[in-house]
Amino acid sequence: MSSRAEGRERHRTAARRGVAVGLVCTVVLAGAGYVAWELRGIVATRADGDPARGVYQQDPERADRTASAVLDGIVREEAEPPRDGKDFAGSGAVDWRSAGWKPSDPLEARPAPAEPAIGALFSPGGDGDPDHHCSGVVVHSPGGDLVATAAHCVHAGGFRTNLAFAPGYRDGVAPYGVWVPTRIDVDPRWTADQDPDHDLAFLRLRRPGYPGQRLEDVTGAMTIAFGTELPAPARLVGYPNSSEQPLDCRTTALPAGPTQLRLDCADVPNGTSGGPVLTDGHTLIGVIGGRDGGGDDETSYSVRFGDAARALHERSIWP
Repeated sequence: MSSRAEGRERHRTAARRGVAVGLVCTVVLAGAGYVAWELRGIVATRADGDPARGVYQQDPERADRTASAVLDGIVREEAEPPRDGKDFAGSGAVDWRSAGWKPSDPLEARPAPAEPAIGALFSPGGDGDPDHHCSGVVVHSPGGDLVATAAHCVHAGGFRTNLAFAPGYRDGVAPYGVWVPTRIDVDPRWTADQDPDHDLAFLRLRRPGYPGQRLEDVTGAMTIAFGTELPAPARLVGYPNSSEQPLDCRTTALPAGPTQLRLDCADVPNGTSGGPVLTDGHTLIGVIGGRDGGGDDETSYSVRFGDAARALHERSIWP
């Protein structure tokens, strides 16, 4: 297992043990206050929700505090989005059947312009993660408020209660605002034992201080597809947790057994989990995650969007 996969596995294991270990450390590790503090931070940012259904309804006040924490020195909002000298299509969001699409050469991820419908997931609050630890993508929905990401980005030892999404994030700027969950949906098979074949989550979001504003109206959205025929040209996009801009790579989505996509591309590091796998420029067929926590230094994975993903998506878009 690569360093990327090992890091994710260590994080998931620590989170699963967080509650029990935190109680022990409070008593036993009095001489190591910083360790106990960090473990208490992990416990404080997890909630059980309804694991049998895989649903967490976020407390509005807690969500508002998360948004405030993100905007208090981590990111800033600006009225106009930053300009990269390219429009959205120039970033790579083109129809693969046109002459404008070709695989990356070499097959390595490279820095890319920010895109309105793709963003970084933040988790402030001393839980041991970087400021932004995962990625996500806005998906078209009736409510205009839906984001897809990896389940391991939002549930490990409980549902994360300190999540915020900054679409189009770049260099400390959230040009389309900071959004927080009202609800998180994952498959119960993920909450039960973190089954990598169900490493997918959907978040319904709102923007504190902007009642009635819909995420999709601000950023646009990708269309989600199920049962996509493989192999298929694909572009993966995500935010490394050590970088303030996204990267992308054009490759080919291949089957990795009946439940996973394989995406050969080097240099796709931690933080890109949950980032979109796109075909036809704007059609979502996966999110980085799944096998080995998302992959290794040469290959990324995604859950294949089949019947289980369709059922989770349908559940997530209705009250």
